[in-house]
Amino acid sequence: MVKKILKSYDYTIIIAMMLLVLFGLIMIYSASMVSAVQYYGQDSSDFYYKRQIKNIVVAGFAFILVALFPYKALLSNKILVPMVFGSIFFLGGIFLFGSVYGNAQSWYKIGTSSLQPAEFVKLSVIIYLSAIYSKKQSYINEFNRGVVPPLAYLVIVSALVMIQPDFGTAVIIVMIGATIILCSGMNWKNLSKLMLIGLTFLLLFLLCMQLAGKSMFTEKQMARIFVFMDSPFGEDVVQDSGYHMSNSLIAIGSGGLKGVGLGQGVQKLGYLTDGHTDFIMAVIAEELGIFGVGFVVLGLSYIVLRGIYTGLKCKDPFGSLLAIGISSMIGIQAFINIGGVSGLIPLTGVPVPFVSYGGSSLLQLSIGMGILVNVSMFVKYERVYKSKEEEVVDIPKQPNSPFMRTNRPL
Repeated sequence: MVKKILKSYDYTIIIAMMLLVLFGLIMIYSASMVSAVQYYGQDSSDFYYKRQIKNIVVAGFAFILVALFPYKALLSNKILVPMVFGSIFFLGGIFLFGSVYGNAQSWYKIGTSSLQPAEFVKLSVIIYLSAIYSKKQSYINEFNRGVVPPLAYLVIVSALVMIQPDFGTAVIIVMIGATIILCSGMNWKNLSKLMLIGLTFLLLFLLCMQLAGKSMFTEKQMARIFVFMDSPFGEDVVQDSGYHMSNSLIAIGSGGLKGVGLGQGVQKLGYLTDGHTDFIMAVIAEELGIFGVGFVVLGLSYIVLRGIYTGLKCKDPFGSLLAIGISSMIGIQAFINIGGVSGLIPLTGVPVPFVSYGGSSLLQLSIGMGILVNVSMFVKYERVYKSKEEEVVDIPKQPNSPFMRTNRPL
């Protein structure tokens, strides 16, 4: 039994994740050497590198534990209820006890480490919506009873993250929720109602903000939107709101096909801030060129597509929604980061999954991947081994079959 279970795990997903994490570790060291020396002294060039190794060890243990934990146990109210109220409590507590970094009050300072609760809220939204909508399958198309109630949690946590303000993470949470709702099995009539209601509330919110003389976005966020619509190289913005984008584009353009060489990048030498976190793709593009970027994109694409495949093959609604939700989280986050760094969309502070520096992000992703490979294990186990067992049980009992020979001569 144990041997069959171990054989059923999708090791290709695990290998893809490990390759991305190890590649990210190398690039974190390359991208953070200068900033580490600047903040922690000449002998601390490997500060972020060593910290990320510790993050990887913790995340690795979490991944193994969750991968061995049956995902169906997450349906229990003993897990769902504390998770829901705990996530709201920790998001609310950030405004009293949180630390400010990057103009957002999004972190709990714990000794020398930091914890970002919004990262784990992404996962709690996936688990909660997947569990509730899978339980409501028999009446999923009853709008007031089957569709609306679970959305209260999504609205509350999104609003709490938005006012930190962390617009990028809030958008990711809403898009994850929208993906799960779209795949939950409800009909297009109810989906259209939801879109209409959501658009109405958004317009009312914008109108109230306008009447109150306030903006939905901070000045910094509005500046990033204007830079995206115009150009980061304008004389009036290149050293201000367009500084990050212009240096990111310079790094990408300098890399070309092969890059300038590992560790030889120039933009990380004080020009490109947060090169080991939000802008690590720009450093990769400069030092390793399109081949380095392609490696990351292919690795992330494989994980996302493999996760969607698992969701489509899973016969259990809860497992299917979990797999699709986790895959969408990784894909959406990767698109927002790469799109922002390359100028395809407005810039937001979102890390690259598995590659960027950060303990909270890596731990949350590892837990999510543990759930994903657990779902894939159950899918493969039921397809390969249970089907074989059913074939043996369902063998027709023909007169000449040994199953019918109760009085065979010796």
